[in-house]
Amino acid sequence: MPQDEESSASRNGPAASVTRLAALVPGVVLCIVVAGVSAALEAAERRLFAHPYVEALVLAILLGMAVRSFWKPPKRWQVGIAFSAKQLLEIAVMLLGASVSFAAIAASGVALLGAIAAVVVATLGLSFALSRMLGLPTRLSILIACGNSICGNSAIAAVAPVIGADADEIASSISFTAILGVMMVLGLPLLIPLLQLSATQYGILAGLTVYAVPQVLAATLPAGLVSTQIGTLVKLMRVLMLGPVVVGLSLLAPRLHGGARSSKKVGFFRLVPWFILGFLALAALRSIDIVPVAVIGPLTAITGFLTVVSMAALGLGVDVRVLATVGGRVTAAVTLSLLLLLAISIGLIRQFD
Repeated sequence: MPQDEESSASRNGPAASVTRLAALVPGVVLCIVVAGVSAALEAAERRLFAHPYVEALVLAILLGMAVRSFWKPPKRWQVGIAFSAKQLLEIAVMLLGASVSFAAIAASGVALLGAIAAVVVATLGLSFALSRMLGLPTRLSILIACGNSICGNSAIAAVAPVIGADADEIASSISFTAILGVMMVLGLPLLIPLLQLSATQYGILAGLTVYAVPQVLAATLPAGLVSTQIGTLVKLMRVLMLGPVVVGLSLLAPRLHGGARSSKKVGFFRLVPWFILGFLALAALRSIDIVPVAVIGPLTAITGFLTVVSMAALGLGVDVRVLATVGGRVTAAVTLSLLLLLAISIGLIRQFD
């Protein structure tokens, strides 16, 4: 009898895996279709104008949002869409590490590292103060400050259990982030000609202001590989600030809720996601010439394709009507905090060529 149970379990294991993979197919195929249409439109722009005025990345987001505005994908589609928006984009970020050498980090110098830390600390304090001035509770203000200053929803998810935030506070702090994240990906490249930014300056600006590591990839790819590499490195350094911030908040947590709730420890992989570790590992292998130059081109192409598919998924997941459901003070706090971060970062990048 035990042998029969063991045999049944062994059959159910592969069967469950196949079922999970099958569940991804509709949503992933939809994202690929939207991405394919976007790539075709970009190709048409190249034929007509010799240069795409709107890249496939942006077109994929806009087309996805257009589809989402008149059709909400049923549940069976949403699993694949969510997978494309998150896991595929994380894979793209990891693969980007193969084209980055740690020599680039060393070349950035101590000044840039110090500037990144200073921006995070300054925006944390100012965003928190701004949220409190708008009358928001302390824990909600902390979540908004961490989300805007470090890495969006990932920072909120890591900080929330440490400070004992409840579900309403978490939902309020992240509800507007998806839309602002898309707006940053779409709008930030417009600053390149407006402010006459170099590739280095734009990469630093994107790394300092865009919420998530994958979104930095999407925001910088249209500006070229140099901006993408620098932006990703800056953003990774910014994400690594989450560790010290969480440690500091864990020490302050008892004061935030008067000992009524015990703070929870956050695991290492919550603070440093797997794809960042993968990025750093591939960058290390590239730095010691284990990753051959011949594979960098194909990996870059794969990264670009996965990013467009993920941007289609991101657009399909954004409901602009969510704006009507977010509280005015929370919306104001998140928006003003982001504008504050943008202003500080623009002032900073003038120091770098």
